[in-house]
Parts: sequence; structure tokens; C-alpha cells
Amino acid sequence: MVVVDHKQSRKELYELHNESWCNEPDLRPDQSPSPRMNNNFNPMFHAQPEPPVYEKQMVETEQKYPNNGGMGGVPVMGIPAQPMYINPGGMGNQPRSNWTSGLCDCMNDVENAIITCSFPFVTFGQIAEVTDEGTTSCGMSGMLYLFICCLFMTPCVYSCTFRAKIRSKFGLPDAPAPDWITHCFCEFCALCQEYRELKNRGLDPSIGWIGNVQRQQQEMMAPPMGQRMI
Repeated sequence: MVVVDHKQSRKELYELHNESWCNEPDLRPDQSPSPRMNNNFNPMFHAQPEPPVYEKQMVETEQKYPNNGGMGGVPVMGIPAQPMYINPGGMGNQPRSNWTSGLCDCMNDVENAIITCSFPFVTFGQIAEVTDEGTTSCGMSGMLYLFICCLFMTPCVYSCTFRAKIRSKFGLPDAPAPDWITHCFCEFCALCQEYRELKNRGLDPSIGWIGNVQRQQQEMMAPPMGQRMI
């Protein structure tokens, strides 16, 4: 007769059960998580993976808009700030340059200096027509200059506006003094300088605007020098 110790049997069963529970794999044969794994999952101790950072896109944006386009601000909603372009000094699209001759270099063109001293309204009319590209006629501008000179003795008030147009057209500095001061104290010298500036840049005021246009067309249609038929 065999005597079974129930306490000993229960203890062995309990140890066997615990051992099998600890050795149970986390995944079942069908690759599904076991109930023990689901019960022990705690989101506080399992950090979620961070979203990927699009480094390539950030590098391309930085290369396209260095320093955030010169704005100094932070892009809004991931859109980089567009670069801001500043128009310095109202020069239009012309780069900044210097006068081709000085204010007192009137003797560089003796003929023009004599005409300007004798008939300044003639020189001014020629300058006004070429500067306004034909919209202002030489005769009308000269007559208006002479009219202001006879009535108010201050033609510089009108002539200085065309000096400002020439400066804006070619990107010239406001030198040696502001336009109205230059024309007020050196009217004849200022007119001679503006006349020479237009002529040195390929616009001859003596032939008018239409004459300059026709001359440029002839130069474009003329065949290059040195070509021969083969």
C-alpha cells in the first residue's frame, strides 16, 4: 500500500506550474503576443519611436535660402521666408557707376561749352529730349526753359529734374552736391556735364532721340567687319 503525501504533491505541482509560466515565450507559434505580454505592457515604460527627420529636405532648403532668405525670421508652418530684394537709391536695374567726366571739365567739348554759355536753352532742350526718349521735344523743352528764365530767373528749378533722371537712368551718384544745388550755383557747368555724359554713353543729344534710334538700327544691321564670302 502506497501512501501519498498530498502536501508534497501540491508543492511539486505549484513549482512545476511556475517554472512553465516563466519559461513561456512572449510570442506564440503563430507570432501573436501572449496574454502575459499584453498584461505586462505599460506605455509609460515603452517609449514610442520618434518620427524621422527629413534632413535632406532641410539641407536643400538651407542651400536655397541661406540665412532664411536674409529676412532673419523663422519660417512659418515649415515654409522658408522668401528673400527680399532691395532697390538701392531708385537706380532701376542699372548698376552703380560714376560720371564719365567732372563738373568743371567743360573744355573737353569746346563747341558744346560755347553753345551752352551763349544759348543754354538749346543745350537743355537737347538733353531733355534724349533723356525722356523722345516724349519731350527739344523745342518745347527749350522754350519752357527760356520762359522760366525770363520770368523767374531760376531755370535751375526745372533743369535739375532732368539731372536726377540721368542719374537714375545710369546709376550715377548725387555728386558733387545735390542736383538742385549743382544747378543753382553751376548751371552752365551742370548742363555741359550732362550733355557729355549722354554723349559718352552712346546717346548724342545733338541729333535728337530719333537720330540716335536710327543710328543704333544701322549699327545692328551692318555686317561685322572682316567677313568674307567663301
